[in-house]
Amino acid sequence: MAEGTRFELAVLSHAGFQDQCLKPLGHPSVSHYIILTPISKFLWYNERMSIFIAIFLGIVQGLTEFIPVSSSGHLELIQQIIGGRADNFHLFIELINLGTVLALIIYFRKRILKILNDIFKKKNYKLAINVIITCIPAGLAGLLLSHFIETNGFFSSLYTVSIAMMVIGILMVASSKLPHMSKLKDEDKLTKPRALYIGLAQVFALIPGVSRSGSTILAGRAVGLSAASAAEYSFLVSIPLMLAVCAKSLISSSTRTYLTENLGPLLLSNLFAFVFGLIALKVVMNYVKKQDSLRAFGFYRIILASIVLIYLLIQ
Repeated sequence: MAEGTRFELAVLSHAGFQDQCLKPLGHPSVSHYIILTPISKFLWYNERMSIFIAIFLGIVQGLTEFIPVSSSGHLELIQQIIGGRADNFHLFIELINLGTVLALIIYFRKRILKILNDIFKKKNYKLAINVIITCIPAGLAGLLLSHFIETNGFFSSLYTVSIAMMVIGILMVASSKLPHMSKLKDEDKLTKPRALYIGLAQVFALIPGVSRSGSTILAGRAVGLSAASAAEYSFLVSIPLMLAVCAKSLISSSTRTYLTENLGPLLLSNLFAFVFGLIALKVVMNYVKKQDSLRAFGFYRIILASIVLIYLLIQ
């Protein structure tokens, strides 16, 4: 082995590992290689996913699913950084939604019980119907376009992610100055047309970098909800959608096979997504009570998007 040659431990995506144990890195004129070393027995949970990558993805999913900075955008960035887009990466991300949806159910358990009590005892269906109305546009779009989204390069492009982050970031910074409908006391006062408006805005979250919570909180503010009420409604609406995504994934035989083969990394990721999801929910629900609370998230998105765009333009 030539002196001065740099070697690094492989941190590969689950799809890339099967086909290669030796991978060129860096400038094409320099022979840098990623290799596996004996310590990889400790660092790799199995042949498909590093323990540390699985934990890291779980932490990112838990934090960014509820902080309105786009979990899909951050995970797409991470996936491209650690080794390019893996064929089954979308399956891994869909399956670690289990941890975050469980965090939602635990955090909002009292609110969910109140809604169920309104439905079955008080026969008050208003909020439940509004939640369904809000879910329908994104649910239908996701169902009909899922294959297109998974296979079309537009949805994995870092240009798409960064531009979407930038646009929503600007809207967040300017949210207090944007036109708003008449103010509503809380999400219980939401009308059906306004619920549909939020649902239509949620469709844009299918684009990585937009953020489901970000788009629905912005839409909630536009239809007259306070930032706190808009955030709570956004998270309540996400529960049936996330459960539907998980159910759709588990119905597929190929997904069940993938789940079996990657059970260890998926359990780790879901555990960390659950824990950090609870932390993120508590932080966000307290923070959005402040005036102009969306501005900080907006500035973060603009800065990150600018860094990625500059990198893409100069490389």
